[in-house]
Amino acid sequence: MSVHSQIRKMLGKDALEVSSPRKERLFIRIAREKLRKTIKKLIQLEGHSHLSTITGVDTGTDIDLIYHLSHSDALISMSVRTPKEDLTVPTIVDLVPGATLYEREVHDLLGVIFKGNPDLSPLLLPDLWPDDIHPLRKEWTLERISEKMRGK
Repeated sequence: MSVHSQIRKMLGKDALEVSSPRKERLFIRIAREKLRKTIKKLIQLEGHSHLSTITGVDTGTDIDLIYHLSHSDALISMSVRTPKEDLTVPTIVDLVPGATLYEREVHDLLGVIFKGNPDLSPLLLPDLWPDDIHPLRKEWTLERISEKMRGK
């Protein structure tokens, strides 16, 4: 059974969307409350899945988090959408310790709070950077950031 078939069967109704544009690529969208359960399943797959990174995209009203996993037979991109009014998602650092730096980076740049992560201290931004400015969010232009930093 191919890894795609295994994953589709394993996730069942937990997957909101599944697409495979080519043999070695798989895109999955899940609800945020299914994040930990799904990550747990993916990292336990035969052939082992490795978390390569977590990226985030500001869609305007939501932040789309994309967990990129490499598997021996496929690259898997699993996305979780969270509304800007509630930017809290569960951490996965206890399941994948290497996610620590990725979660801190996404927290810095997009303001997502990874509930349960013991260390969301700044990773990339300077020490005196304001807590409420997340530079990859659409509402923060270079001009707005400069004005805020100058105290206007």
